[in-house]
Amino acid sequence: MTAGLPYVVWMAPTSWDGIPGTDRALAMALTRYARVLWVDPPVSAVSPRRLRGEVSGRLIPTLREIDDTIVRLTPVALPGMTRPGIRVTTAPLLRAQVRWALRRPGIRPFAVVAGYLEDLLGYWGDAVNVLYSTDDHVAGAELMGLSADRIRAQERQAAARANVVVVVSPHLAEHWAALGSTRPVLIPNGSLPPYASGLPPQPTVSDMPGPVIGLIGQLTQRIDLAVLTAVADAGYSLLLVGPYDSRWEREGFAALTARPNVRYAGRVPAEAVPSYLASIDLGLIPYADSAFNRASFPMKTLEYFSAGLPVVSTDLPGSRWLRDSLASFDAAHADQLMALTSDPVEFVAAVRRLAGAPGAGTEVQGEPLLADRAQAFAAEHSWTRRADALAAAIGLRTASPQPDPAGVS
Repeated sequence: MTAGLPYVVWMAPTSWDGIPGTDRALAMALTRYARVLWVDPPVSAVSPRRLRGEVSGRLIPTLREIDDTIVRLTPVALPGMTRPGIRVTTAPLLRAQVRWALRRPGIRPFAVVAGYLEDLLGYWGDAVNVLYSTDDHVAGAELMGLSADRIRAQERQAAARANVVVVVSPHLAEHWAALGSTRPVLIPNGSLPPYASGLPPQPTVSDMPGPVIGLIGQLTQRIDLAVLTAVADAGYSLLLVGPYDSRWEREGFAALTARPNVRYAGRVPAEAVPSYLASIDLGLIPYADSAFNRASFPMKTLEYFSAGLPVVSTDLPGSRWLRDSLASFDAAHADQLMALTSDPVEFVAAVRRLAGAPGAGTEVQGEPLLADRAQAFAAEHSWTRRADALAAAIGLRTASPQPDPAGVS
């Protein structure tokens, strides 16, 4: 099925074994057009096990097939690869290992996609150099413990070398245009089909009084704890699902999750997420209004819609773009499906409007029509369609796409 398809090299910021995110979803969807060499970020023998994943202890690069469309390369680097002096060797070693992986089957890549800002573009002959920007790394430098000055230098270099800059939010489009990139291509995050099995899952949590208000995602300092506290203060059942960063609001988070109307499920496997989505009646996107968040495009919003849920979100540019798109798609139901808010008081008022009063049960959520409209809107923003846009942007438009394995167009 994939014979004759071109290759795209995808330099990913996270390991294939990590939490599935934007890069992995888009790369998988792109396999309708091309085979993908997925390149994990480099690890060393002393990298933490959580970063090394299944290749723990390896001292040489490893190649293995994920399926007949994706080959995964896990490169290695020197111990201390992020330290000055050693850091200068990391990108050259990574590029050399990618060349090794390409030489084995004699591949000349059609395109090379860099999902982060190391010195990766401009070394691949006539391949299309693509920068895929999902975050404002300068704004997030402190959050990630990185040098803002070094990131600025990396951005200038990447802008000069990229043939195509792809961004996930309007804010990032403005950011890269200011750096000299000609017409950055806006391809927001996408949505997966609601149920892989085709059947709605059974709720994991069924003993909390409805309506149940949920936040499913990473719990970090990007989240406004005051919003979650206000929802709990209003008497709603609050379900929190996802990994917790202990550096964020340790005492406040402990106090919140100790309340009788709040339940924290912790990190759960990806395959369990649909059952938790089936346990809630409304999804929250309670991001703090920060420079880093203003550049983001929360994937979770579309995941809520894909599960047929209404959403209350912070009024940030990415969310505003999606709300405008929803209004264009379904003006009659947009106000019942998504609300944008600016402070905890507005959040609670919007939750009450979309989900009903605390303890009123789940029947107040509305008609099945609303869930159908939410899912239809999510399907308009599928990862398949995002991959179609990427293929067109980098010149894969003339390829004959393979059938969509998820059955979503």
